[in-house]
Amino acid sequence: MTTRDVTGQADITKMKVEKDGSFKRLDASFRNSIAPGTKFEAAADRYHLYVSLACPWATRTLIVRKLKGLEDFISVSVVSPRMGGNGWPFANIDPFPGADADTVNNAAHVKDLYLGVQPDYTGRFTVPVLWDKKHKTIVNNESSEIIRLFNTAFNHLLPADKAALDFYPEELRSQIDELNEWIYPNINNGVYRAGFATTQEAYLPAVNDVFNALDKVEKILEGKDYLVGNKLTEADIRLWVTIIRFDPVYVGHFKCNFRTIRDGYPAIDLWLRKLYWNNDAFKSSTNFDHIKTHYYWSHGSINPTKVVPAGPLPVIRPL
Repeated sequence: MTTRDVTGQADITKMKVEKDGSFKRLDASFRNSIAPGTKFEAAADRYHLYVSLACPWATRTLIVRKLKGLEDFISVSVVSPRMGGNGWPFANIDPFPGADADTVNNAAHVKDLYLGVQPDYTGRFTVPVLWDKKHKTIVNNESSEIIRLFNTAFNHLLPADKAALDFYPEELRSQIDELNEWIYPNINNGVYRAGFATTQEAYLPAVNDVFNALDKVEKILEGKDYLVGNKLTEADIRLWVTIIRFDPVYVGHFKCNFRTIRDGYPAIDLWLRKLYWNNDAFKSSTNFDHIKTHYYWSHGSINPTKVVPAGPLPVIRPL
């Protein structure tokens, strides 16, 4: 274990912003693939996924894992939502309901995984982490890449019905990519750009980007169940994890309060609720206690009292 000070990487309250007060997200560092004939090949019970139920990026991977029927191939550990000075803790450090101990590496915090494989690692200790139990190392920590690995890398080992599911189909890739190109910076990361801004000058353009993009999504979803091609794709999964957190967290905590989803965007709200109530991969991957606790408890620079709001009521409306 390293003896150097890594609190700047682990403690979100010490996260640095740009000189103008704006928030810039760093790129992921581990970007390996799972493919035949490589160091990382598909196999049952070889890989392990470390996630936070609070984290939208990690939730993407849980949804695709469930949709593709990969539960027997990829085991999961859930961290506590209460991120402190050492970053994401496991249940042996913080036994929050629904959190797990790390039965694979016996780590106390997610940072231990990173430093165990790369002692000089200088990035943030983020989730999700896709872990290889065979080589005892991190395969990938970029959620957008992990969901594509889950989409295809295990197909030859899956039942035909699960192998046939394709959330990034060839014929729709250009449309999916086009959506991702503006939804990610303006909505997925846009809420963070607004919420973590430390100056009015950085906040205002960020929050306007969020709602301009939501207005655009609303028009796309009018009369439709899905964003692209009248079928569920990764575009829906990537956007949904942000929208499900919008009213409970981003409206208040991240100051994205022009409108709520439930009262301001009827098409987005219906799309959100249909996926939640009609598809267990979405509902079972969502834990509102973890979501609200993490944001309001962990971000001391935004909410120093750590008081977690009781609302909205209901947290998601029925269909």
